[in-house]
Amino acid sequence: MKRVSSLALALALLLGVAPAIAQRDGVEVGNNSGFTKLVPAEDIEQASRQQYAKMMQEAASKKALAPGNHPQVQRLRRIAQRVIPHAVAWNPRAKDWQWEVNLIGSNQINAFCMPGGKIAFYTGILEQLQLNDDEVAMIMGHEMAHALREHARERMGKSAATNIGASLLSQLFGLGDLGQTVASIGVDLINLRFGREDESEADLVGMELGARAGFDPRAGITLWQKMGAASKGSPPQWLSTHPAGATRIADMERNLPRVMPLFERARKG
Repeated sequence: MKRVSSLALALALLLGVAPAIAQRDGVEVGNNSGFTKLVPAEDIEQASRQQYAKMMQEAASKKALAPGNHPQVQRLRRIAQRVIPHAVAWNPRAKDWQWEVNLIGSNQINAFCMPGGKIAFYTGILEQLQLNDDEVAMIMGHEMAHALREHARERMGKSAATNIGASLLSQLFGLGDLGQTVASIGVDLINLRFGREDESEADLVGMELGARAGFDPRAGITLWQKMGAASKGSPPQWLSTHPAGATRIADMERNLPRVMPLFERARKG
């Protein structure tokens, strides 16, 4: 019994969340999951860089990668330049990320931000939804939030805990090398799907990021209204595992009082 209790205590300490941060303005979503500690951030970010580079090379070979002087690429990068400075408050590692923003020619209603700040939009989401800058900023903030809150790392940590089992835990408790964890799990970081809790969290963090950058957070609501209209009863790829539109709109409306002051402050500044 004592042996089991010791293991339980060690696991609790390993996965325990950090002490609560001081009261802050903006949204409240709690601390990052303790499961992120099971996989080194450096490994995931390295895998992300490799997968992103390969995807951009493939897009370029198919003449689907928009050039840097493309008006929509310049637009996306301008928006990113305003939002990225606010990322560090959510994840200190973000200050060292090599951020990239690219546009891929595709009818998909899709966008993503991989660990390490690798962002891509598809032309379909811009053209089919006719997004204004505020709405683009809400999508960008949402996708950045997944990277900043380390949702991919959390997913992989859970896989490590459940699939690799005792041998991995032995390495962890002995401070062993986890460098092969990412490869052994084999996660496709570009097409990784997140759960509803992660998506709801990303909505709120994304609203705050956009608001602090001077983009109207109410655009999150118009964005999801457009998404709902575009889905026509059959959710596009970007929506497939996300919470229902009405639910996420209600959540965003409840949090508007927390982010509107940030938007007003940024607009005046």
